[in-house]
Amino acid sequence: MESDNIEQQELEVGTFACSSCGADLKYKPGTQHLNCEYCGAENEIPQMDVDIEELDFHQYLAQKSESEESITAKFIRCDSCGASATLEENVTATNCAYCASPLVLDHVTEEKVIQPKSLLPFTLSKGDAKDQFKKWVNRLWFAPNDLKKATLNFDHFKGVYIPYWTYDTDTYSRYVGQRGDYYYVTESYTTTENGKSVTKTRQVRRTRWSHASGQVHRFFDDILTVATRSLPRKYIYKLEPWDLENLVPFDPGYISGFIAEKYQIDLEEGFEVAKNIAEPEIRRLVRRDIGGDEQRIISLNTNYKDITFKHLLLPVFVCAYVFKGKLYQFLVNGRTGEVQGQRPYSWVKITLTVVGVLLAIAAIVLAYQYYQSQGAPGY
Repeated sequence: MESDNIEQQELEVGTFACSSCGADLKYKPGTQHLNCEYCGAENEIPQMDVDIEELDFHQYLAQKSESEESITAKFIRCDSCGASATLEENVTATNCAYCASPLVLDHVTEEKVIQPKSLLPFTLSKGDAKDQFKKWVNRLWFAPNDLKKATLNFDHFKGVYIPYWTYDTDTYSRYVGQRGDYYYVTESYTTTENGKSVTKTRQVRRTRWSHASGQVHRFFDDILTVATRSLPRKYIYKLEPWDLENLVPFDPGYISGFIAEKYQIDLEEGFEVAKNIAEPEIRRLVRRDIGGDEQRIISLNTNYKDITFKHLLLPVFVCAYVFKGKLYQFLVNGRTGEVQGQRPYSWVKITLTVVGVLLAIAAIVLAYQYYQSQGAPGY
């Protein structure tokens, strides 16, 4: 643990010049290169043979007002949805990746944020993401034609590095509850058979409850929490799993040609989210510890110790699409091609399909009636 060595670093996230011709470089997905679109030269991103450090959570919070490990970057804030992200170089007009609203380029500000310790580089190109998205759209029933046209216009897509936190923590949970054990009793009942009242017996299950209390321990490694509010949680978490074992140390070269969002959920709030993610597993362990056939958890108190964290960036292609005044967002995992998102329905297509089915049924009925009226053989 080197969390005592928290220091301030001023790094500029921007363009990199080609070593051959001096033109701006962009990261080439799936490689360790920055690619020159003008002369074709490939410029290596220096690979650092260092461990990706976990930082001490409480120590960082205590010292952040005095000393921060930070990165300085230019962010543009969307007036519509509030997202702040870096701006692609040399653009004169652009739209927000999250809500498709036009961005006011004068709203660029320089901000200092916690420096990401690591990231997963894009392995899919925009073309790969487009193909995955197009396949997904084509599988949708009753999708509007405008949505399918959007797959042909790649201006709708942005490659975005989404901010995440991961937390490691030891948990010690004390609980009070009840253990339920099943037992069976013989019960008499009266029923009617063949018009007569008869008495019979049956086995009825009962539950015997007894007091239970104790403690369970669980170490959590890399609880992954998204640090943006700009994307639907329901869909961003469905992009998992992520191959976190392939994280590389942060280098601004990987961001060249892409967008990096500033985290909206800070370190402390992110840990509250992590606790909610851990709770179902803690409760499962408590129920297992109580034993029996049923369990009741009356009170549960968890202490979180030895908390460490990492700030990292994960690659997602984002498509924001407005249909009849409503925003829809689609996400493509920049490593696996997994597609998730909201979808609009074309009620015109649905209505035409329903009408077509009703007309087909009516035609069958009319044909059958006509066939009957003609005295068809066999009737």
